[in-house]
Amino acid sequence: MKEAFIAADFGGSSGRVIAGCITGGRLELNEVHRFKNGPVTMGNSVYWDFPYLFSELKKGLHKAVLQGYRIQSIGIDTWGVDFGLIDKAGNLLSNPYCYRDGATLPYPDRFFNKTDREKHYGVNGTQVMPINTLFRLMAIRDNSPWLLDAAEHLLFTPDLFAYFITGVAANEYCIASTSELLDATTRTWDTELIEQCGFPQKIFGKIVAPGSIIGNLTKEVSDEIGVDYPVPVIAVASHDTASAVFAVSRDNTRQAFLSSGTWSLLGAVIDSPILTKEAMDAGFTNEGAVDFKIRFLQNITGLWILQRLVEQWEKEGIFPGYAELIEKAESSPCTTVIDVDAPEFANTFNMQKAIVQYCLNHNLPVPETIADFTMVVCRSLAYRYKKGIDALNSLLPSPITGLVIMGGGAKNALLTELTRDITGLEVTTGPFEATAIGNILMQAKSMGHDIRKLNF
Repeated sequence: MKEAFIAADFGGSSGRVIAGCITGGRLELNEVHRFKNGPVTMGNSVYWDFPYLFSELKKGLHKAVLQGYRIQSIGIDTWGVDFGLIDKAGNLLSNPYCYRDGATLPYPDRFFNKTDREKHYGVNGTQVMPINTLFRLMAIRDNSPWLLDAAEHLLFTPDLFAYFITGVAANEYCIASTSELLDATTRTWDTELIEQCGFPQKIFGKIVAPGSIIGNLTKEVSDEIGVDYPVPVIAVASHDTASAVFAVSRDNTRQAFLSSGTWSLLGAVIDSPILTKEAMDAGFTNEGAVDFKIRFLQNITGLWILQRLVEQWEKEGIFPGYAELIEKAESSPCTTVIDVDAPEFANTFNMQKAIVQYCLNHNLPVPETIADFTMVVCRSLAYRYKKGIDALNSLLPSPITGLVIMGGGAKNALLTELTRDITGLEVTTGPFEATAIGNILMQAKSMGHDIRKLNF
């Protein structure tokens, strides 16, 4: 039998169960199981199908056993902000709402009509977005108060999976920090805010650090997946970005990270939160990292614009494939730069038309070919990253000296090269599987392995 750490990595469109084996100082990954995920609309609400996802988790664990792995531990990471409510009997009260559900949209304005924004940021340090847990709870309080009345525990999505395989309720720090309900300085629940909003204090449980052992698999789950030995479940850095950041920034404190995908998350790991008006105005959020550190970051529009362009070109039959597209774009003479965060690009049916109209409105040269449009997007993202790095440097005690790009965007050689040229930083690309690697590294560290010199 091969000893393996098991990472369950849930994303908004798919999930995976991955086995990680440490052999001769090297971490090797094997994808054991992959399954689809997606929001489910019922009536006027949008949910996640938690029973289905839970069954796929157990299916993946069973597959790992059938493939001959002896499971050393299990770690679970997911997206942020969403949660489930558990009653006194240990039952899930409702399928978790998906962050794409629109019931939360009016709540930021309602909240800040009565609350000072700067004072609030000075405690919570969170970028205000309607998707945040704070506003979802307000919507439940107003529209479905019986759910809060019956709830005994609030468990974020990775905590929820862990609960149903261990029977232990706990709130991991990194995922809890996405809620806008945590005191960023004390790393504990903001009880004053919770009371102000009329939420029941009892549902907010113990905050546990990444690396904590939550508990062992229950006998029922162990029997179902086919193990007859104790299997600990580890609270990894359970927000997927937190796990990815742990994989690439364990030693270099002056290196910024860029999680590059549909969204770009640009920031640095720091020891203490930055809760100033300048940080708030610059759009930074203070989220949890390993060792109770802070991921100080901006959420930036990422490759969404290029993804929408590609969808359009595929329908028109003119998309040559990503490799050829990037190669052609490298030769484009177009130097136009657009504001990737402009509302015109947030959710448009025809992205190419939106870019053309933006250029006309701002007296910019209009791109003509698909290579030109690709160059415009990549160059504009690189300039936006420079703006973010400049903002970081204005707020950090010492300047950033390097940048590591991880995620799908790390495969875009043109974007990497433009980012290197425009920021003037040493730019490297991290592993494409950074989230799963970070998840497994945290498990290995918790189980006593020296991970500092591991190769992957």
